[in-house]
Amino acid sequence: MLQSKPMQQSSYFPTIIGVIFVTMVSVTGCDGTSSPQSSSNTERQDTGPSFQAEEGPEGVRNYTRVDATVACAGATPPEAMAELRNRGFTTVINFRTGGERGATVDAGKQAAEAAGLNYIHIPFREATAEVAESFLEAVADPTNQPVYIHCGSANRVGAMWLIKRVKQDGYTVDAALAEAEAIGLSSTALREFALDYVSASN
Repeated sequence: MLQSKPMQQSSYFPTIIGVIFVTMVSVTGCDGTSSPQSSSNTERQDTGPSFQAEEGPEGVRNYTRVDATVACAGATPPEAMAELRNRGFTTVINFRTGGERGATVDAGKQAAEAAGLNYIHIPFREATAEVAESFLEAVADPTNQPVYIHCGSANRVGAMWLIKRVKQDGYTVDAALAEAEAIGLSSTALREFALDYVSASN
């Protein structure tokens, strides 16, 4: 009589199961969630201008600490000058005119000088090439740094800062404009002046 032989267990089936399991783990991770993409495949997000986190002195409007050597702002009361000196600034550049409401130009100058600050007054309401050139000369002087630049709202400051970034720091127009608007540039006329100035002088 023929004797039946016991059936041998095939090693093929468990091998297939093992391959499938390992593949699933490598794709989804041990916890069943999808593995994150490699950071090299992640697009870099443009976060815009990056400024130092610092609150302005009391009473100062729209304060922005751009970096260790520059701060920009709007209206700045005379009482803030001593604090600006305590923060390490050596020079104040003011774009406000004497006829503006609340400008306190003379009192600001006296307070700045009493605190040991250089005070540079470049007053304007409508920007001109002469204003831009005076500002560029003042801000480029290393003896005027660290420098604090202000007007009434930081709108005029933003326009002049755009010009400075392109002409002296080699920024692209787009990068300089983004920073200027973050500082306070909002006027269409000042924006167009600054863009025309850097375009014509390049």
